[in-house]
Amino acid sequence: MARPRGFDEDQALDSAMRLFWAHGYEGTSMSALTEAMGINKPSLYATFGNKEELFRRALDRYAEGPGAAVAAALALPTAREVAHALFHAYARAPADPGRPLGCLLVNGAQRCSPESEPAQKEVSARRAFGVAALQKRLARAQREGDLRKDVSAADLARYVWTTLHGMAVMAADGVTSAQLERVAAIAMASWPS
Repeated sequence: MARPRGFDEDQALDSAMRLFWAHGYEGTSMSALTEAMGINKPSLYATFGNKEELFRRALDRYAEGPGAAVAAALALPTAREVAHALFHAYARAPADPGRPLGCLLVNGAQRCSPESEPAQKEVSARRAFGVAALQKRLARAQREGDLRKDVSAADLARYVWTTLHGMAVMAADGVTSAQLERVAAIAMASWPS
């Protein structure tokens, strides 16, 4: 009969997510993961697979938790409300106590060694998915008459995500929520009317 796990899998995954978020894929060692997660290496491998699979699961956890504001924003009734919610979610993030600074999709694996390239490609694909989801939402807004048809939904989606990721980098550098709120206000002032 298999022995029951001596750890909380959700809690361990949260710990791994926060570690990857704070230090990136390559900056997070297996020993740091096992220590933060409160498990040994055999338990980590048995439960989560290898480091790459654990990273994927941490990215999923991030999307369901701290990153859930994106899905909530995309469901808002107007394109302007979508953009406003996204910009302000990123602006408020540094004020969240105990939260690593920046964004896991920015901090996680921007550039990696060849051995870690699968992790970098995974993060890149998830960022591209975010842009595509926003582009789709903006195209819907155009069909509904909520956004001008002469605006490129693709370009506007890239503009929004470029600004959001820039805000995440600035947050990681210590820029305050108040400063990022002013960036959000400037971004919204340029929104196509």
